Amino acid sequence: MTADIRFSAPGRINLIGEHTDYNQGFALPIALPDRTTVTFRPDGGDAVVVRSDREDGEVTIPLHTIPGDVTGWAAYVAGVVWSLRSSGHRVGGGTMHVASRVEMGSGLSSSAALECAVLGALSAAAGLRIHRTEQARIAQRAENDYVGAPTGLMDQLASLCGEPRQALLIDFRDDSVTPVPFDPAAAGLALLVVNSNAPHRHAGGEYAARRASCERAAAALGVGSLREVQDRGEAVLGGVADPVDARRARHILTENQRVADVVSALGRADFAAVGRLFDASHASMRDDFEITTDHVDLIADTAVRAGALGARMTGGGFGGCVIALVDVDRCDVVAETIRQTVVDAGFHPATVTRTHAAAGAGVETGS
Repeated sequence: MTADIRFSAPGRINLIGEHTDYNQGFALPIALPDRTTVTFRPDGGDAVVVRSDREDGEVTIPLHTIPGDVTGWAAYVAGVVWSLRSSGHRVGGGTMHVASRVEMGSGLSSSAALECAVLGALSAAAGLRIHRTEQARIAQRAENDYVGAPTGLMDQLASLCGEPRQALLIDFRDDSVTPVPFDPAAAGLALLVVNSNAPHRHAGGEYAARRASCERAAAALGVGSLREVQDRGEAVLGGVADPVDARRARHILTENQRVADVVSALGRADFAAVGRLFDASHASMRDDFEITTDHVDLIADTAVRAGALGARMTGGGFGGCVIALVDVDRCDVVAETIRQTVVDAGFHPATVTRTHAAAGAGVETGS
């Protein structure tokens, strides 16, 4: 009997660097301890039959699937099958079960966790050895071209490359990943994740609109991407006639600089500076990129007023999660203040948890 293959991949939180990936800029995510696990039993057939612990029934995905064949949650699985085959890799059939602890629709990249777990299981079954950067691109193509969500590469790289007590400095010009020490617990701090429980939907038109705006700004400046004018400062944006496109581009240029500044601050273990940069990033997403909501704005503001060193929305926007750096002795106070404030304001109750940087995708062993 063919042995089961169990492969898991984590969700991610982006510490800073939002919407910079498709602009060839910088980001600084961490992999989360919450993971999606795929159990795959190869059978030599011509289809993958997949079930999920979150959905009823099963979906049969032919190995020759093409975009449009499968929709819904299983499209992410089908997309990986299609993308692997389109990249020239062999894929075998079998039965697959998906179990996930990554919260869906909250900006923690449950889709990338699923893609990378499926990719790892299928690759292990076929004996494939694919570099992590190429794995990330295969998973991204599944999401972009099969599912139809125009996301960048950050989520997949973070899920694949995560390390305990390390953030990942990603340079999207060459997709390089450099570990950066990130261990707030050693400084008596905690990273809180506040789920607004208002799902964000970056596969919709708003994400695509922001991307198109950045592309127009780059075209107005005569460059292929905004990264090419990063060293020229905000003054260069005088060459962008459309004021909305100019604001979008200003967020990208200043956010890239904030990523560099956070990396520098972490090198000094200066978490107070990191907190201030979190606040500045949130303000830029709110005012220039316009991807926050009243709900997440209230959460970020309340966290800081309750004693957090800094707070910012994380993820594609329009809902999702806020992260906050908080002294461990104030975690309970900050968490309860946030919960009470958002309820008093008439919003969905928030869920507050502590998290940390964890390991990336890999084979799971044992029962």
